[in-house]
Amino acid sequence: MSQPVRFSHTQDALRSLASQVLDLARAAGATAVEVDVSEGYGQNVTVRLGELETIEHNRDKDIGVTVYFGARRGTASTSDFSPEALRDTVQAACTIARQTAEDPFAGLADPALLAGPDIADPDLFRPWDISVEEAAELALRCEAAALAVDPRIRNSEGASLSNHASQFVYANSHGFMGGYPSSHHSLGCTVIVGEGDSMQRDYWYTSARGADGMEPAEQVGRMAGERTVRRIGTRRLATGRMPVLFEAPIAAGLFGSFVNAVSGGSLYRKSSFLPDSAGTQVFAPHVTLHESPFVPLGFGSSPFDNEGVATRARDVVKAGVVQGYFLGSYSARKLGLQSTGNAGGAHNLSVSDTGQDFAGLLREMKDGLLVTDMLGHGINPVTGDYSRGAAGFRVEGGEIAYPVEEITIAGNLKNMFREIRAIGTDRLVRGSRICGSILVDGMTVAGE
Repeated sequence: MSQPVRFSHTQDALRSLASQVLDLARAAGATAVEVDVSEGYGQNVTVRLGELETIEHNRDKDIGVTVYFGARRGTASTSDFSPEALRDTVQAACTIARQTAEDPFAGLADPALLAGPDIADPDLFRPWDISVEEAAELALRCEAAALAVDPRIRNSEGASLSNHASQFVYANSHGFMGGYPSSHHSLGCTVIVGEGDSMQRDYWYTSARGADGMEPAEQVGRMAGERTVRRIGTRRLATGRMPVLFEAPIAAGLFGSFVNAVSGGSLYRKSSFLPDSAGTQVFAPHVTLHESPFVPLGFGSSPFDNEGVATRARDVVKAGVVQGYFLGSYSARKLGLQSTGNAGGAHNLSVSDTGQDFAGLLREMKDGLLVTDMLGHGINPVTGDYSRGAAGFRVEGGEIAYPVEEITIAGNLKNMFREIRAIGTDRLVRGSRICGSILVDGMTVAGE
C-alpha cells in the first residue's frame, strides 16, 4: 500500500525562505519587495471500464519575488530553494526592474489595508492520506454504480479521484507575513449511452476541502448514470423566444460573467459591459450577491488576498443594485479607488434564492427550456452579447417533456440579469460561486 505524502517544508521553513528573499532584495537596493513561497502535492487516479487506467503524482514548489525601484517593477521566480538560486532570482528581478518603464500605479498594497499580525488560521486543510489502491477502489465503485443504472450504458469515459494539498507564505517589506495550508479533493464519472451518431454522454462529480464533505462514490456514479440515460431520444427544437432555466451546476457561470465585468482589470481597460455600474440597478430587485471570505472550508475562503489586504464580508449586489467592485491595489489606483481585498479573485460569492426548489422553478417556468450543458465561449465582454451552444430539456406544463440538443441560446447579459425571474434553493457547493438554478425570461433559442 502506498505511503501517505506530506509537505517537504514546514510553515516556519517557508517563512524563513520568505525572510531571506526580503533581505536579499533590500540589500540589492529595492525600495519595496514582495514574495510568495509555495509548495503542493497531489495524486490523480483514473479507472475505465473496470480497470485502472492512469496514476498521476505531482509535487511542485515555487518562489516568486517582485521588487520595486521606485515606480519600476520586476518579477522573477524559481523552483530551486537553494541560497544560490534565491540570490540569482532576486538579482534577475532587480535587473528587470531597472530596465522597465516607470508605472505610477505600481507598488505594494496600502499598509493601512493589510491584515493584522494576529491572523487566524482559516482552517482549510483536510489532507486525505489515501493510497493509490484505495483511490482506485473508490473510483471503480463510482463507475460501477454508473454502469449499473441501465443496461444501455455500455461505455465509459472513466471515473477519476484526485486529492491535492498546498501551502504558501506571502510576505512584503511593509512587514506583512502570512500563510496557511489548504486542500482540495474531487471524484467524478462520465458514462456514455447509445452507439454511433446517437451516442449521449453526461457526468457528475463532487468536490470538497475534506473527504468527509464529498458525496459517496456510489451516489456520484448513480447521478452520472441517471443523467446520461435521461439524454436518450434527444430532439431538435424549433427556433423561438422562451424562458430559459439554467441548471444549478452551470448557473454560477452567469455570475462569473458579472464578476469579470466589475473586476478592476476590465474596468480600467474599458473592456467591460458594466462600466460605472456601482450604485446602479443591474439585476432584478430580488437578486442579492454576498461575498463571505470566512466560510468554514469554503473554496474561496481567506483572511487576506494575494497582496496581504484584509478581506471582509460584504454585499456586492443588494436588491439588484451593484454596491462595489472587485479590486486589487493596482486596478484600484488606476480607477482612483481603494482595494477591496480581491487581488486574486472573489471570496465565496453566494447568490440569494427566491424560495422555489427545482420542481418549483419548472412549474414557475411552465413552458421553456431547461439548460443542463453549455458549449463554447460566445460571450462578448465589452457589449455583453451572449450566444452559446446548449443542450438540455424542453419543459411543457411545468414538467420535463423530452431532451434536446444542437441548439443555441442568445441574449445580452445586461438584459438577462434584469430578467432573472427566480433563483432556486437547489444550491451546489463546488467552487467559490454558490447559487441555485436560475430562471431567465425571454431568451432567443435557435434550433431548427
